[in-house]
Amino acid sequence: MGENRIVGVIPARLGSTRLSRKVLRSIAGKPMVEWVWRAAADSGLMDEVVVATDSDEVAEACREREIPVAMTSPECASGSDRVYEVSRQIEAEIYVNIQGDEPLLTPEHFAPLLGLFSRPEVQVSTICVPCPVEDIANPNAVKVVSAADERALYFSRSTIPFDRDRTGFTGYRKHLGLYAYRKAALEQFAALAPSPLEQIERLEQLRLLENGISIYVAEAAGDTIGVDVEEDLQRVEVILLGRSR
Repeated sequence: MGENRIVGVIPARLGSTRLSRKVLRSIAGKPMVEWVWRAAADSGLMDEVVVATDSDEVAEACREREIPVAMTSPECASGSDRVYEVSRQIEAEIYVNIQGDEPLLTPEHFAPLLGLFSRPEVQVSTICVPCPVEDIANPNAVKVVSAADERALYFSRSTIPFDRDRTGFTGYRKHLGLYAYRKAALEQFAALAPSPLEQIERLEQLRLLENGISIYVAEAAGDTIGVDVEEDLQRVEVILLGRSR
């Protein structure tokens, strides 16, 4: 029944710590979660895109806007755990974990992410962009380094690779928090305990790498701004208002 189906899931909890209630904060006249959902739905690459939440308030706001909702447990420790819960409700071959605090996502971000699945060896995919100069040393901008076949070698908040000889290296790559999983890989993730590097860096994708599960990385066009603090929200609103003119 789920053969060849692709389901997008937007984990959206209301209890964010650094920016209160951020998924429902208004940006250019729409709640943040609606911007994210519309970008995913407009890509046309997924059979269904749902918001996964444990909040009745988030669910009601979504239903008012005809956005499909899947209710999940408040005990989910990560976005991927919430996606796993949805996989037990909605059958599919591939599940896409779409960050609910990325309102600058566009439909074009999803094609490279899902295009990697033409390769049968790919179980998990993600995307990156060339790292802006101002983000190279920014610990909130996660960097990624990859092998020649685009398997991720490591993700870090540190500047990787380290340019020891100060050659002027400019090939830094910034990770964008979109993931796609074949169902079996998502089940593997959910069965694993949080790993040491994951806990040190606070990056859940390291749980997969530490357990020998490869993540393949495709380059996408267009950087985004994850909304973590009020200043991020204001920057994003200016950009989205500019797009709509």
